[in-house]
Amino acid sequence: MTTHDFDTIIDRRGTHSAKWDKMEAFCGVSPDDGLAMWVADMDFRPPEAVIDAVRATAKLGIFGYFGDDTEYLDAITWWMKTRHNWEVDPGHIFSTHGLVNGAGLCVDAFTAPGDNVVMFTPIYHAFFRVIRAAGRGVTELPMALTDNRYTLDFASYDAMLTGKEKLLILCSPHNPGGRVWTRDELQGVLDFAKKHDLIVVSDEIHHDLILPGQTHTPMAVLDGAAERLVMMTAATKTFNLAGMHTGNVIISDPDLRRRFEDRMGALGISPNAFGKHMVPAAYSPEGAAWVDALMEYIDGNRRIFDAGIAAIPGVQSMPLEGTYLSWVDFANTGMSPTEVQRRIQKDARIAVNQGETFGLGGDTFQRFNLATPRARVEEAVERMQKAFADLQ
Repeated sequence: MTTHDFDTIIDRRGTHSAKWDKMEAFCGVSPDDGLAMWVADMDFRPPEAVIDAVRATAKLGIFGYFGDDTEYLDAITWWMKTRHNWEVDPGHIFSTHGLVNGAGLCVDAFTAPGDNVVMFTPIYHAFFRVIRAAGRGVTELPMALTDNRYTLDFASYDAMLTGKEKLLILCSPHNPGGRVWTRDELQGVLDFAKKHDLIVVSDEIHHDLILPGQTHTPMAVLDGAAERLVMMTAATKTFNLAGMHTGNVIISDPDLRRRFEDRMGALGISPNAFGKHMVPAAYSPEGAAWVDALMEYIDGNRRIFDAGIAAIPGVQSMPLEGTYLSWVDFANTGMSPTEVQRRIQKDARIAVNQGETFGLGGDTFQRFNLATPRARVEEAVERMQKAFADLQ
């Protein structure tokens, strides 16, 4: 039986890690004694099969253009069928330079300057940057917060549209709130999009990172989804391979597929060859066993973190259903977001993501990355309790 090691602390300082080597510049937290819990990558090595695939490629010593991608596409279709009960036609798969690139290509292919993109906020902050840099506007539809859980309030959304909207981007599972949307909720998104003639881009990069007891439903399996749906998936978040910048944009509708293909061709987009070697190694039985062990470990980290945060009066973490990102609300402390941020980053010396960067509804929150060895999670809890000791 394979033992999966998530407890070993790997020192990533000085390795060109955005998460560790840029934490002082972006968060004011020194890597010498700080904890990096912001950038959404993990402090774990991937399955050994992935490392072996990189070694084999490096040993060959020739790094030319990648050719036959049959093995790569077969691995994707096998994974989606085996793990998500989703039948994918390999001819519908585009390989992009990661999924932020994929989102940017969708904005470019399916909207024009001056159009708006709909997003349920708070939502992954990089989408705002991509949309606005392309000369498009953002229509933010704030989610309802009920019993410390996000829900989609479709009854209020119709009046918030401006008439300029052409595209809707959904995070499923949700980043930063960790919701795993139900099938009925996804159907509601699809019905809303149909009502307003919106193309839906479903970012499902976290679809493998599901906590025990939860079930993810790919948007693509819903009846009637294909005619307006673009699916985005990747092995990168699942296996901690973000630096390989290889993502999947999967489009069933022929017209949407043609429009996307035209933009990719015009911009000369292609993934790197290492990614096409790494994905088949990850999307394998060994990779599946690794993910199962990972999510049990993340669930253990979640329990420790949630209990420690709950001990601080006025602070609560949102129940985590998917992803490894804890979304923590400080609203009931009575403190300003600036004071909360100061205590976390200056007193506790923890680098986190500020909630306001995720759009409307995020200003009282902070996002913590729990995909790190358990000793660090325990240390973070201790530091947080000391930083807010006057509340206890």
